[in-house]
Amino acid sequence: MTPLSSRAVCIEHTGGPEQMQLVPVAVGEPGPGEVRIRHHAIGLNFIDVYQRSGLYNLPMPLQLGMEGAGVIEAVGEGVDHLRVGDRAAYAANPPGSYCDVRVMPAMNVCRLPDAISFEAGAAMMLKGLTAQYLLKKCKPVEGLEPGDFVLFHAAAGGVGLIACQWARALGLQLIGTAGSDAKCALALANGAAHAINYNTEDFAARVREITAGRGVKVVYDSIGKDTWEGSLDCLAPFGLMVTFGNASGPVPPFAPAILAAKGSLYVTRQTLFSHINSRARTQAMADDLFDVVVSGQVKIHVEQRYPLDQVQQAHRDLEARKTTGSTVLLP
Repeated sequence: MTPLSSRAVCIEHTGGPEQMQLVPVAVGEPGPGEVRIRHHAIGLNFIDVYQRSGLYNLPMPLQLGMEGAGVIEAVGEGVDHLRVGDRAAYAANPPGSYCDVRVMPAMNVCRLPDAISFEAGAAMMLKGLTAQYLLKKCKPVEGLEPGDFVLFHAAAGGVGLIACQWARALGLQLIGTAGSDAKCALALANGAAHAINYNTEDFAARVREITAGRGVKVVYDSIGKDTWEGSLDCLAPFGLMVTFGNASGPVPPFAPAILAAKGSLYVTRQTLFSHINSRARTQAMADDLFDVVVSGQVKIHVEQRYPLDQVQQAHRDLEARKTTGSTVLLP
């Protein structure tokens, strides 16, 4: 059978957005445990920037992209949860979603409910599943109860806006940080109990003020280097520091004794792909996400759309913090 032709965004070397080139590739038939999916929308995420820049070291050449939504065109042997013609969405390894059509492992590909659009599906899987494991699985040793305070950095981003809404649904008082008054207003409109502009306020001091000096039980931090020390200062004794990204650069090495000095704190470095390492885990988390979106408790905000051939500009805008909510690429 003649292979299909597709366009794919590839890099030969790590570096800036200019390294990304849209090139023709051949796409064949799915093998055992695989599907072929034709994308209707593709998710844009900071992990794509980390892979492109070399912060996450992957073999070259590399086809970028971790998230997408579209229609299943072919199903390989042993795949029984998807059929040809199904609407589907995923967040998955290996990278390669920046394309028209691809063959990929089926394990993390889930049927997309009819009530959720392709754009929302492409924008919600990596970010929504991340918000799911953060709020449902990354809990402090003393647990989380309605009324408890948590701190969420980058609250106006794709993961952040989902987390703001989901935290409100869970009864948590989410304190969000963002880099402008407009982004703070967006976080508040989406369920944050408080919002702090970290460019004009000392966020650690403000958190202590909001919590009457007690601090928060959990900090969820995808910023990394720039917010690390301040985040530790926001935690109550026995609090949990959840670092899950490096938007400002990686956290430098630190002495564990600092955790004792600041109140016997806990620290964890999380990644989504540890949580979706099986078909059953992936489906259970996706079902939870789909339910909260279909119910209307969480709305997926697709605020930016770029044609696939404008992927370089999309990355520049993401890195320059010019985006809010979620961004999709359109094949």
